Amino acid sequence: MDTGTTPLLPQMPGFVDFSGRPADRLSTGRWPATLYIIVVAVAERFVFDAVSSNLINYLTKPLGEQTVTAVAAVNMWIGVASMLPLLGAFIADSWLGRYCTIFLSSILYILGLGMLTTSAFYQSSLSSSKQTSSSTPPLQMAFFYISLYIIALAQSGIKPCSQAFGADQFDQNDPQEGDSKSSYFSWLVFGLNGGMTVAIVTMSYVQDYIGWGIGFGIPCVVMIFAFVVFLFGTRIYRYYVVEENIPFIRVWRSFVALAKENSRQSNKMMEASSDSVLVEEARGLLRLFPIWSTCIIYGILYTQPRTLLVKQGSTMDRHIFSSFQVPPAALQAFINITVVLAIPIYDKIFMPTLRKLTGSRITTLQRIGTGMIVSLLSMVLAALVEIKRLKIVSEYGLVDQPETPIPMSLWWMVPQYVLFGVSDVFTMIGLMEFFYDQMPDDMRSLGIALFSSITGVGGILSSILVTTIDGITKKEGDSWFSDNLNRAHLDYFYWLLAGVTAFEFILFLYFAKSYVYR
Repeated sequence: MDTGTTPLLPQMPGFVDFSGRPADRLSTGRWPATLYIIVVAVAERFVFDAVSSNLINYLTKPLGEQTVTAVAAVNMWIGVASMLPLLGAFIADSWLGRYCTIFLSSILYILGLGMLTTSAFYQSSLSSSKQTSSSTPPLQMAFFYISLYIIALAQSGIKPCSQAFGADQFDQNDPQEGDSKSSYFSWLVFGLNGGMTVAIVTMSYVQDYIGWGIGFGIPCVVMIFAFVVFLFGTRIYRYYVVEENIPFIRVWRSFVALAKENSRQSNKMMEASSDSVLVEEARGLLRLFPIWSTCIIYGILYTQPRTLLVKQGSTMDRHIFSSFQVPPAALQAFINITVVLAIPIYDKIFMPTLRKLTGSRITTLQRIGTGMIVSLLSMVLAALVEIKRLKIVSEYGLVDQPETPIPMSLWWMVPQYVLFGVSDVFTMIGLMEFFYDQMPDDMRSLGIALFSSITGVGGILSSILVTTIDGITKKEGDSWFSDNLNRAHLDYFYWLLAGVTAFEFILFLYFAKSYVYR
């Protein structure tokens, strides 16, 4: 028996149960509690992807927006939605706690989805009565966008808090529970991608061929169901105690303390040990910034399968059988299917094999960097496929016939979606784990929010980039993002993204090499 091992107490310090008493190690938390949380997390991703994956087609068809306007709008919405978790994390870590934030955000989510469904049914009635493609009334458009941004605000609470709240159910000081938490993030992403796959395949078909009202209404019902399931686990969750010392204010104080230390003479000692702790926290947070900033390009690439690649796929031959056409947005499912298949391979085969061969495991930064290389390859492949598509357009004289399907199978696009999925297994999971582990215990919702903000900033930058390039290129002739994609040059845009990815990867390697883990 190892007498040097400190025995674990039956009650867990820093955590309480539903009644406010110290959480009992055996009757709270672990996988039984986590499963309830995973249900709401998976449902939230199902709902978000059911709305976002085919949104570009809703904007350009029923609402009649131009391609470049719709792409910019979707990228901006995804960007804002991915940035807002910083607000959700602030509310959770500083005031409400993760459980209450999920509770209130779920109600707000249901409200937004109800409004979106109402908007879609009303738009359908307008189209049926007019039988024209006239512009959407301004009030109707405003109501639609308000409902979208209510959904964005709602997911800002559920997304970071559900992921962090699930991890809270495992005690990292318990070796057995610590191992379970290491697997938690991989299996969480497995579940999330399973939910997203179902959403993309089923909802894009319902929206394109049955109706947008029903296509938005089903996610509303799913969210209501998940909310009820989440409530069932209330009595067995472990609740992290929100400290009176608000974490976000502590971040500010940490940077103030660091500034004060830098202003002192180098031979002076710190006046108080608390200042010393704050300074170290500030330095730890600053060390995250180079990693965060060099992963922004990945956030830009993240938006492409939901926008330009969907429009690109809509011009191609989408038949599987003579009477069945694949919705262009459904190809995004190959990203999620790849993730679902690759995670068990990574967790059960790749990692054990690597440990046997090298005696060590891959670090989170090595995992992120590997995914960045794969994402670079996906953009190169996307550019090559678009070059072939434009060549076929020219050969068949379809340049000025944008509504005519191109005699090129949609399946040409599948490999690049698979590469996107492989890159997610490495980069997205790696980023999630990295920003969770490298934050102080009471600021881990912020860590998840920082991870999410990468795609947020990427989405906003993608919107700005598309709008800027469109304004420049249409002065010289056809825009790279012309409504007639047969005259557009998406290939140039993909090459540009591949080049920027290569440059940022070099910067990432430089900063990752010198990073010291917490």
